[in-house]
Amino acid sequence: MTRRAILIALGATALIAARPPMRVQPNPSAVIAAEFAFNRLAREKGQWTAFRETAAKDAVMFVPERVMARDWLKGRADPPRSVEWTPHRVYVSCDGRLAASTGGWTRPDGSVGYFTTIWRLDKKGRWEWIMDHGDALSTAREAPEFLVGKVATCCRGGGPGAAERAGDDKAAPPPDDSLVWTVQVAPDKGRHIVVRMWTGQDYENVIDDRVAAP
Repeated sequence: MTRRAILIALGATALIAARPPMRVQPNPSAVIAAEFAFNRLAREKGQWTAFRETAAKDAVMFVPERVMARDWLKGRADPPRSVEWTPHRVYVSCDGRLAASTGGWTRPDGSVGYFTTIWRLDKKGRWEWIMDHGDALSTAREAPEFLVGKVATCCRGGGPGAAERAGDDKAAPPPDDSLVWTVQVAPDKGRHIVVRMWTGQDYENVIDDRVAAP
């Protein structure tokens, strides 16, 4: 390869690297579809297999202590029958890259509970979960007549150059903080997980899960 060809190739690589992230339209239906596909995979291939195949590298779960999901799931045998779950409500960030779903589950023995899952869109446009937790209930939560999907109002960062970027379609969008989540784990392994969504004036708590110590 000539020196000029090398310089052209390097220039093309730099241009590719400089491209802004793919712009995504927020789509609650896609997250609901990912939840149903996740549940179907658990039925067909096994519960922990499905969790392994859909988890992001940095995904966490609670067993009840907080663990890195891929480490805990590695080599774990699937139960004979998977738990079944259905999302009830889905919340998606303004930029369409982060989502939270919550709903109900039923174990093969008939016991019931709820779950909350945080999803993130990867570079290939696939939804991966980055946090999953839940708890048992004495009575199942009432499922809505229709699945609920909501999109947060935009809450993007400002700073120098924000006005210029806002008018430039090629500029990378500023960070989007329209959907945020926090986890507090107590010394006794109880936990409190909150998902908040920006409404335009303030953050609204849309999911507030409190799990008592085991």
